[in-house]
Amino acid sequence: MASSLDQWMREFNEASKLSEDISAMMSERGSLPPSGPDTQRHLTAMRRKITILRTRLDSLESLLSKLPSMQPIKDKDLHKRQEMLANMKSKANQMASTLNMSNFGNREDLFGDGIKSADVMSRTSGLDNQGIVALQRQVMREQDEGLEKLEETVLSTKHIALAVNEELDLHTRLIDDLDEHVDVTDSRLQRVQKRLAILNKRTKGGCSCMCLLLSVVAIVILVIVAWLLIKYL
Repeated sequence: MASSLDQWMREFNEASKLSEDISAMMSERGSLPPSGPDTQRHLTAMRRKITILRTRLDSLESLLSKLPSMQPIKDKDLHKRQEMLANMKSKANQMASTLNMSNFGNREDLFGDGIKSADVMSRTSGLDNQGIVALQRQVMREQDEGLEKLEETVLSTKHIALAVNEELDLHTRLIDDLDEHVDVTDSRLQRVQKRLAILNKRTKGGCSCMCLLLSVVAIVILVIVAWLLIKYL
């Protein structure tokens, strides 16, 4: 009958290892963002493992209660195993409380709020602990599939948003280029206008000089004509 004690210790060690994995995952939770698909998957995985841990502890408790009838065992050893199991259950309940989970006092708590009591009773009727664990894993898989679909939708929306953002960036660059070309054209127009103004001033100045020169020539001609008239008349 020593195999029963060995079996109990093996299952307890597996439960202890599972508890350590959950503790490590809870430590990693702090490095994740407050929300998002990755955070939700991590939280779901922790909830699943806590559920499995609690079921294993119930199985260990049931096996431990049957050990005295299966083989002789000292009260000291029995109390030691009961204490080990109680400590493990307390730790599991603390981790469940951290994740706002119930203490899994009944079978309905294994399947979440989304499944009605009548549905839970019909699905778990006649199942032992192993059957409940298998059914719980199936429910978890269904939840994971729903999360994966949600993640695909989120990723698709993200890709659409990125495409729209790239399109907006392209239009922004085109508008910036157009503004630059307008500025260059305006600068060229201003330079041309300045040159035209200078040329206009120069043209006006040249016309004035020409008129003055012609006036002087006309006066000289009139003086000469007048002198000739006076001389020969």
